[in-house]
Amino acid sequence: MKKAFIQLHIAVLLAGLTGVLGKLISLNEGLLVWYRLALTAPSLWLLALIRRQSIAIHVRDLWQIIGIGGIAALHWVAFYGSIKYSNVSVGLLCFSSVGFFTAILEPLVMRHRLDFVELLLGLLVIVGIFFIFQVDPGFKKGIVIGLVSALLGSLFPVLNKKILARVSAENVTLYELSGGFLVLTLLMPLYLWLFPVPSLTPSWSDLIWLVVLSWLCTVLAFNLSMSALQRISAFTVNLSYNLEPVYGILLAFFLFREDKYMNRGFYIGLFLIVLSIVLQTLRLRRKQLNPA
Repeated sequence: MKKAFIQLHIAVLLAGLTGVLGKLISLNEGLLVWYRLALTAPSLWLLALIRRQSIAIHVRDLWQIIGIGGIAALHWVAFYGSIKYSNVSVGLLCFSSVGFFTAILEPLVMRHRLDFVELLLGLLVIVGIFFIFQVDPGFKKGIVIGLVSALLGSLFPVLNKKILARVSAENVTLYELSGGFLVLTLLMPLYLWLFPVPSLTPSWSDLIWLVVLSWLCTVLAFNLSMSALQRISAFTVNLSYNLEPVYGILLAFFLFREDKYMNRGFYIGLFLIVLSIVLQTLRLRRKQLNPA
């Protein structure tokens, strides 16, 4: 059990590191995600081959997963765009609004009643982001892009719920990231026409960070999470991932001294967002202990 918790928190820490790597990599957000998927997808296929994983899947499910993978890829593009136009801390806090969008979208997709408590907790995050909006006028574009990222980030897990009832998590990840790579490859000519860059190839330092992002923060993090799931509940895993933005912000403060650029509004916003996460954690914990 102790080993499983260590594996889980390493996975969460690696997930928090993705925002920092987005700042370290000089490529624009579109190319960054394209290279990330170009390294990750073949690695997952190689792992599936080594493990002799059954990759059989219904054609109908395949097309749905490819579509969801495209949404996931666009979410990543918006997430890294938010970081590029603001900073790591602001980008990660904007991503925390995913709970607000999930509270609205999940009832529509899954066709169940709206949970007003979840909606109120999500609105608390939105109020927090309003305070962060006052930090620096130059961050406003990054905040708006970050909210788009959160909207897309709330959509693909909700759509995944139906797929995971029929397809294993390993195959969903395999085909989703491959589908995301395919969709982004098709969109890349238009993206580069709209946002031209002087060079399409990463520098050596970029390549090193891309390998870390793809193999450690994606492939290894996923495998550690799957290993932890064999010992501890999915509930615990999901709650632990609430620490992802916290880890990422602490890393950004330590590595880039982003705390120097934050005023009182940022910390008020941070407090409200963390409060929302804590209240949701306590609420879900109570539900688990008293399912009736």
